[in-house]
Amino acid sequence: MEGRSTEAAAPTPDGASALSVVDAHHHVWDPTRHYYPWLCDEPPIPFRYGDYREIRRPYLPPDYRADAAPYLIERSVYVEAEWDPTDPIGEMRYIDDLRREHGLPTVAVAQARLDAPDAAAVLEQQAAFPFVRSVRHKPRANRSPSDGAPGGMTDARWCEGFAQLARNDLRFDLQTPWWHLAEAARLAADFPDTQIILNHAGLPADRSTEGLAGWAKAMRDLAACPNVAVKISGIGQPGQAWTVAANGAIVRTVIERFGPTRCMFASNFPVDSVCASFATIFDGFREIVHDLSAAEQRALFRDNAIRLYAME
Repeated sequence: MEGRSTEAAAPTPDGASALSVVDAHHHVWDPTRHYYPWLCDEPPIPFRYGDYREIRRPYLPPDYRADAAPYLIERSVYVEAEWDPTDPIGEMRYIDDLRREHGLPTVAVAQARLDAPDAAAVLEQQAAFPFVRSVRHKPRANRSPSDGAPGGMTDARWCEGFAQLARNDLRFDLQTPWWHLAEAARLAADFPDTQIILNHAGLPADRSTEGLAGWAKAMRDLAACPNVAVKISGIGQPGQAWTVAANGAIVRTVIERFGPTRCMFASNFPVDSVCASFATIFDGFREIVHDLSAAEQRALFRDNAIRLYAME
């Protein structure tokens, strides 16, 4: 895919600090000015991390940079924050304003409901923003792997919307539980010219032996699709500290399955601030991959996100 302008992005400094990163997945928002159902409505929705009231507040680029310290955000990928679904274009207008004011985010993943009657028009409008690289629409999913009903990626109308991505030079950010990754693999095979970027390591929330085995197999099968990459993020657990002991095997399994050229580290801030500080998460990533080569580490923390989201 050819990249589009990223005029808000700063160039890479020569001899960049070891603490300089490209964050492949974060959010900013202001629920006091704009409508995000999950951040504005009462009561809060059930959430995989538990109580998230502390993040139901304005969170702007200066807050994000402050949370990231001592890490320096060289470039970043904003991901749609479930803004008012009746106005998906409004979210990107807002992000455009933030980029002009603060220089971040560098690029964005926009909202587009692929099964909506106006999907083609929305995709065309989102693609017209020079900083939009991808879209996200969480497909319908079952609550557990024991439910074998087909998920949203099998719906004909949803697939019709997905078919519009390549012609608009858009990638697709996929967030779905691991038990739907077989459907994702079929989607990737059906649309080999569309880059799919799996969010949050395939959501390995069930850390039981059986749960991890199912997740690892699903990730292995999806990794066979060359047009799929993965973000290592969003792997916290409710009520538990984010530690290398808890998450190291998850991170290394993803890298073993997909290889160091198709994985990206990301913060998922401020959502993952419910689980840990930015530094705790990124210090953990560094410790987990300390034995990889310098080039592989640079790919995971920086180069892959720049390449996959066309931030050159």
